Amino acid sequence: MLFVCDAMLGGLSRWLRAAGYDARFEHGIDDGALVELAERTGATLLSSDRPLFDRTKVRDGHVRALFVPRHRPVLEQAAFVLRALSLPVRDARCMGCGGELVALDAAAASPLVPPRTRASCDEFWRCDRCAHLYWHGTHWSKIEARRDELREAVAQGS
Repeated sequence: MLFVCDAMLGGLSRWLRAAGYDARFEHGIDDGALVELAERTGATLLSSDRPLFDRTKVRDGHVRALFVPRHRPVLEQAAFVLRALSLPVRDARCMGCGGELVALDAAAASPLVPPRTRASCDEFWRCDRCAHLYWHGTHWSKIEARRDELREAVAQGS
């Protein structure tokens, strides 16, 4: 499942990635270009811009689209999207670009990480798209807590 998010939904794109989905976001992209991108890639278009849903390709169903309420907190927006499309929270993807995270051998990661990280972490992942390196650092427990909140919100339907 691929999403393209309009200019108002950058935060949502990051949390959809955290929920395990490829969500693209380009700041300042023209509405017409956004619709074309969704059509070309087969992505579901997510937008808070009502006039975008009047565009022919969206209105006629050539581009799958979902209106996302703009003034809700980003985790509520993510839960809304996942519920509307009956999608579960999955393994996280790259928060920067949405690429898949691939396990990286600790020896291969060793020269790329700070010394304190080498001493405290033995699991590493690299994005298959942008090559960003990840590990479960001190912030990971906060991210997992938010992912748990998202799972609960999706399951409860609230």
